[in-house]
Amino acid sequence: MTDHGSLAEEYFRQGYNCAQSVLLAFSDLTGLDDDTALRLSSSFGGGLGRLREVCGAVSGASMVLGLLKGYSDPDDREAKKAHYHLIQELARRFREEQGSIVCRELLSGVQKTDGGDPEERTAAYYRKRPCPELCRRAAQLVDEMLTDFS
Repeated sequence: MTDHGSLAEEYFRQGYNCAQSVLLAFSDLTGLDDDTALRLSSSFGGGLGRLREVCGAVSGASMVLGLLKGYSDPDDREAKKAHYHLIQELARRFREEQGSIVCRELLSGVQKTDGGDPEERTAAYYRKRPCPELCRRAAQLVDEMLTDFS
C-alpha cells in the first residue's frame, strides 16, 4: 500500500505547496495526472494564496475526498449531505489533533504575512514550519477516513 503521508511530506520538501503535496500524494487513487493535480491545487497553498485561511493540507485532503467520495448530481441531497459530513469529520479530526484548521493559527510563533510572495525554501524555512508534518498528517487522515467510511 502506498504511504501517502510520507509522499505528501516529501512533495512539500521538494517545494510544492501544502495542498499540492497532499493531492499529488494520492495520484495513485485519484487518477489525476501530475500536471492537472498540481494546477488544480496550486491556489490553495498558504491557506488560499498565502492569505492564511484554511490550511492548504486540509484543502488538499478535501480535494482527495471530493474526488474519491464526492457527489456530482446537484439534486442528490443525500449524497451532498453525506459528503459535507465527511469533510466536517476531516476538519474535526485535524482540528482535534493540531488545534486548528486555519493556517495563521497553525503557524503561530512563526513570522508570517497574510498575502505577499512565497518565501524561499531554505533549511531555516523548514526548521520553523510545521507544514511538512501537517501535510503528512492530513494525508494519513485521508487514508484513515477512506478505511473508516468505505
